[in-house]
Amino acid sequence: MTERLIVIGGDAAGMSAAAQARRRRGPDDLEIVVFERGHFTSYSACGIPYWISGLVTDREQLVARSPKTHREDYAIDVRIRHEVVGIDLDRREVVARDLDGGGDVREPFDNLMYAAGAVPKKPAWARTDAAGVFGVQTLDDGSALRGWLEAEPRPRRAVVVGGGYIGVEMAEALVRRGLSVTLVERDEQPMSTVDPDMARLVTEAMRGLGVDIRTGVRVTGLTERDGRVSEVVTDDGPIPTDLVVLGLGVRPNTELATAAGLPLGPTGGIRVDRQMRVSEVPGVWAAGDCVETLHKVSGMPVHVPLGTHANKQGRVAGINISGGYATFAGVIGTAVTKVCDLEVGRTGLREREARMAGFEFVSVIAESTNRAGYYPGARLMTVKLIAERPSGRLLGAQIVGWSEAAKRIDTLAVALWNKMTVDDMTALDLGYAPPYAPVWDPVLVAARKAVDALAR
Repeated sequence: MTERLIVIGGDAAGMSAAAQARRRRGPDDLEIVVFERGHFTSYSACGIPYWISGLVTDREQLVARSPKTHREDYAIDVRIRHEVVGIDLDRREVVARDLDGGGDVREPFDNLMYAAGAVPKKPAWARTDAAGVFGVQTLDDGSALRGWLEAEPRPRRAVVVGGGYIGVEMAEALVRRGLSVTLVERDEQPMSTVDPDMARLVTEAMRGLGVDIRTGVRVTGLTERDGRVSEVVTDDGPIPTDLVVLGLGVRPNTELATAAGLPLGPTGGIRVDRQMRVSEVPGVWAAGDCVETLHKVSGMPVHVPLGTHANKQGRVAGINISGGYATFAGVIGTAVTKVCDLEVGRTGLREREARMAGFEFVSVIAESTNRAGYYPGARLMTVKLIAERPSGRLLGAQIVGWSEAAKRIDTLAVALWNKMTVDDMTALDLGYAPPYAPVWDPVLVAARKAVDALAR
């Protein structure tokens, strides 16, 4: 008898699970139905800022597989503009609402894949009917923002609230569009995913780009004029604007899961095992930004919403749903971004996280160049390493620099994943040629400095 898989969410985790299950089992053996409340499937949300800026010229370039492709080439019944509004675990069915045509449908399942992603954090002051206030979570969000930028009257000023990855990337995108941009951050630094000493380098680069950065400032409200946002009200005074972008982070989208009785962990994400099965709920799986996972360095549950994890977790779930065996090993928090030409990378624990996890550690900062000093285009790169005392095991790393900086974090991520010590790292056989690295790569320079610090 044909089994039935229902997937809630048609982006990274959901479609990876559906595609993997389909590769292993044909449509006569496994029917797959995907509900997606937006207009798009399998798209790069991380690419939205670059489409907004104009670096990516066509929205469709961000879509890996359209709903039509999934239906025709993979026999996956994708139903866009359908939002699942209820899960009945006893009856093994979901209730989905047609957002365009109206009405609800009930669909049974043998296995349920919950991949509802994350939702933007939206404080009370941001819940307004004023036009010109945008999140940047989905491709539909990006389309709405792009439309606002291109409509008359054209906005000239923008305020980005929040200095995380999305906030920083959107500030750059809007500057590239020719807007005057102010970034407001409640903390004392943007880019809280790196330590303050490294975040200062990012702040300097953003100010050099022309972004007005205001840290330690709390937003308290919005003012509108003629139905459009006109000011951001802060405890440091009002900021006139024609556009507001919310970059306040996200939280797991678990409202539906909670109502159905699915278990949540301490981070607020759905609790799953290494096979992406929802704990103690047979036949229900979850993956992506809605789940919590294990941090391999701290050993603590974490919520790290990144497309890389979502795709891997979805693949693991799809293999297991279709009768195979796979596990997701956890995360170490590797991430990269850019501010104009400045590249930022991080992996593992920050100093604060290392303290919270109970580690004794040393941290060092080393400066080197991305290429041989005599080669044209050589520029400084700053590498920070955090190493356990006395073992020397790498706990975390951060890099801020220009060309060739960000991807060097991958070398450090591999070392971290494999529990290498900084002493081990000094002997790494890394590639060398003057256009790509000095004789002593910045990674090796930092490792040697950490070994010296541990010896003191």
